[in-house]
Amino acid sequence: MYTEHPFAEYVRILGKGKNGSRSLTMDEAYQSMKMILAEKVTPEQLGAFLMLLRVKEETPEEVAGFVKAVKESIKAPSNMPSIDLDWSSYAGKKRQLPWYILSALLMAENGIKIFMHGASGHTAGRIYTKDIIGKFGFKSCTSMEEARQSINDTNFAYMDIEHLCPAMHKIIELRPFLGLRSPVHTVSRMLDPFSAEFNIEGIFHPGYRPMHQEAALLLGMQHVAVVKGDGGEIERNPDMACLVQSVHGTELSDEEWPAMFARRHMRDDEMNVDRLTGLWNGSIDDEYGEAAVYGTLAIALKLMGRADSMSDAEEQAKAMWEARTKNKYGAAA
Repeated sequence: MYTEHPFAEYVRILGKGKNGSRSLTMDEAYQSMKMILAEKVTPEQLGAFLMLLRVKEETPEEVAGFVKAVKESIKAPSNMPSIDLDWSSYAGKKRQLPWYILSALLMAENGIKIFMHGASGHTAGRIYTKDIIGKFGFKSCTSMEEARQSINDTNFAYMDIEHLCPAMHKIIELRPFLGLRSPVHTVSRMLDPFSAEFNIEGIFHPGYRPMHQEAALLLGMQHVAVVKGDGGEIERNPDMACLVQSVHGTELSDEEWPAMFARRHMRDDEMNVDRLTGLWNGSIDDEYGEAAVYGTLAIALKLMGRADSMSDAEEQAKAMWEARTKNKYGAAA
């Protein structure tokens, strides 16, 4: 006798035609993702499920349910120090260097504990965080213990989704086969595995900003800033106005940060990653890079309530940049 697979229910909800299909509730999203993480679905079901979600576009309730399930599957160590800022890094850079890494390290040097998580290699021609942090004396953590030790020693740790949540990594790696991003790209950015008080999330498509805000509300996240950063990373493009959409408790807010330059800079065709350490240690000048560093930092400081205004945040960020320890993080003096 034919017995329907338990996961078929969720595929049917999404794919029952123009008049019969609907979005998943938050609980249905949660239950379906638990099955996916437990590898209780077939490859055919997973592909259909992801692409049906992609066609209709995920809802805040679906994202929140998926995030809840994935976060529950991540076992944080009991002795993990309290994380101040959760920073997602999933897009990679291709037009400008990843200057945001200097912003994060500058915060770490000033006592702010940052956990950065991301993915690498899923899109050709991009530079990822994992590819760069070795130049500053860091390694990509492959275990929770390594992450805990790195936070204790330096206030900073980076872990690739491959080690943070292998099941999510496998889904992200499907992109070259499916030809499209899937909802896990949104979900991964919101994981906040250590429940930091503050979260900063980068997106590429502007339409996803409100979804991040609304999903954050459903998840009870306290302080979140969503940024359409350069290339999809959390990096303020100093040549353009930057809209930051935030959540503080139950309040949503929008704030536009103005362009920092009157003229646009050319894209970086060389993408010489040694310029990152060069700017940090003062051996080169780069007005775009420097502005991207303290401009990004200013957004984070404002999110964390360390500045009352955009101008105050930028002044603090510039002061931190000028006072940096130039021979720190593996950069030559």
